[in-house]
Amino acid sequence: MSLYRPKFINEWRDIKREGGYKLLMKKKGFQVIAAFFIFYLIRDSILYIIIPYFGYTALKGCF
Repeated sequence: MSLYRPKFINEWRDIKREGGYKLLMKKKGFQVIAAFFIFYLIRDSILYIIIPYFGYTALKGCF
């Protein structure tokens, strides 16, 4: 069962299978680092800013 994956993820996965992370970083270095950074930036902003903000605004009226 395969979910939708962008073509670049499939390409990166094939490169990693062929030569490991060392080859992946050699071929696509900056793009991999940028994608990793953007993923964690979005994830952490949702986890640590947006969810607590909505929780605070929902519970603000209780006190």
